[in-house]
Amino acid sequence: MKTKRGINKKDMRALLVRYGILGVLLLLWEFAVRGGRIDPFYTSYPSEILADLWQFIVSGELAMHAAITIKEALLGLFYGTVLGVGCGVLFSQVRFLGEVVTPFITALSGIPQLTLSPLYILWFGFGLKSKVILAGMMVFFGVFGSTFNAIKNLDQRWIEASHLLGASSFQTLWLVVIPASMPWIISAIRSGVGSCMVGAIMGEYMGASGGFGWMISFAASYFEIKRVLSCILVLLIFNRVLNWVLSRLEMRLLHWRQETKLSMKTSE
Repeated sequence: MKTKRGINKKDMRALLVRYGILGVLLLLWEFAVRGGRIDPFYTSYPSEILADLWQFIVSGELAMHAAITIKEALLGLFYGTVLGVGCGVLFSQVRFLGEVVTPFITALSGIPQLTLSPLYILWFGFGLKSKVILAGMMVFFGVFGSTFNAIKNLDQRWIEASHLLGASSFQTLWLVVIPASMPWIISAIRSGVGSCMVGAIMGEYMGASGGFGWMISFAASYFEIKRVLSCILVLLIFNRVLNWVLSRLEMRLLHWRQETKLSMKTSE
């Protein structure tokens, strides 16, 4: 049964269990360190991490480094998604072009982008551009592959039905092909959220004067584990927020989709 805010009882139970498990694990971590069972030099502990995070916030450093990394990651996610979807649609529809170019893209996708990060720094400098390109390339291949394969494997009867109803090729593409492929595209974008962040962080590791990658590298070199974990906590929160936004977008765009279940029981 749904509540007024649209959350059913099963979702609420899952939410409570999820955060209950997280709370227990954090308490065990805290007590294990305070009881001397774990050396805080290597792991720190939750209360110390929260205190350091608060200091990170009030000093203004968090806002500065977050602005750098989040900008790099979001730009990489945006450009990688636009380029991936665009190329996926183009190469799936223009068959000759797809047969020529797709093997090259497939070959390039087999090269770990992190191994190319020093080259991106060398070619595009230590500034924003190299990090955005690295983050964007890490997103591009996944989005392109999902878009291309989703369109190529679309049920041909949907296309035929669209043309029988009088739709043009562009209308069929815009109103049938892309919406039908959207579940796979959004799934690839969701994976790209983590990839773009990894790309931005690794770019900052290679060379930067700010950002979470630089901050983590700097803190680790001075064995400031609490600051390293504070940065990781912020990155986890950012990733969770982005995934929440994508979930809301998915619900709006794919409101027609019904969740597949093996059980015949109806949901509460």
